[in-house]
Amino acid sequence: MKVAVLMGGKSFEREVSLASGKVVCAALEEAGHKVVPLDTNADLVPTLRSERPDVVYNALHGKHGEDGTIQSLLEFLGIPFVGSPASVCHRSWNKDALHSSLAKYRDITGEEGCASWPQGVYITRDAFKDMGAATALDMVADRVIGGYPVCVKPAHGGSALGVHKVESQEALGEAVLDALSYDEAVNIEQWVDGVELSVAILGTGWDAHALPPVEIVAREGFYDAAARMADDAVEFFCPVRNESLSPNEADAQAIRAEIERAALEVYRAYGVRDLGRIDLVWDGGAARCFEVDVSPGMTDRSLFPVACEAAGLSLPAMLDSLVNEAYARGACF
Repeated sequence: MKVAVLMGGKSFEREVSLASGKVVCAALEEAGHKVVPLDTNADLVPTLRSERPDVVYNALHGKHGEDGTIQSLLEFLGIPFVGSPASVCHRSWNKDALHSSLAKYRDITGEEGCASWPQGVYITRDAFKDMGAATALDMVADRVIGGYPVCVKPAHGGSALGVHKVESQEALGEAVLDALSYDEAVNIEQWVDGVELSVAILGTGWDAHALPPVEIVAREGFYDAAARMADDAVEFFCPVRNESLSPNEADAQAIRAEIERAALEVYRAYGVRDLGRIDLVWDGGAARCFEVDVSPGMTDRSLFPVACEAAGLSLPAMLDSLVNEAYARGACF
């Protein structure tokens, strides 16, 4: 088939997207498809209409690629595409929507659920800069359970851009301003210590299944934007090591199953389609989920390919399957 691969764009994650797109193009070509790589600029729609691809693969990251913009455009154009529909992307783009999405899902399914999330507060840029919220940062210690340290991060976006571990009120204002330089709102939430994990998921609804969880170990600090871009700043273990979860092997396996169930619950609660990634921390007692990624990175430093390799899945075969499923599904309006 002719597959258009969208990459680049204008978000802060442009370079990561270009790297992902390059890997995806090579894998799809290896699988036998004719690939049309496309940057997302003013010529995108005319090019798509003239090229008439059978399927689009979205390798865009960040704004426009994960917030529903490109998905709604493809739905309007009537072109089948791999990944979640616009409505799902729009909802999952807001990191503050996790608790409400899970609550609604549990009401509908009647399930008690096993996923949890860090408690925190949400502040917009306008409230912070124009309405005096900056003068109330002394309230954070009381408004966020457990107080300091807290996690400050943009309410939308990925690649850990603008994410900070803040140890005191004195450092809070600067961290908030930096986070707001990437987005129009910020989350200030509990800092959760534990085993940092990412669970890649393939499929849709009750047919979705989790790939082996990836354990993330930063050599210094935490898995921030700088660590994600460096070659030797982080180690990945896939599947997660038993000893990281429990000294007892049977308990460790039970915890891993609990982690996978929690990730699948979040994935289904949002209605993610085809593929996605759930980032979380196992804090010793619960899976604390904090992000849904509807367009996982596919670079040589990305977590999704690591999980695929551990599961015995080749990237060309996995992407070929997704492209064929999207083609069979057809255009969605």
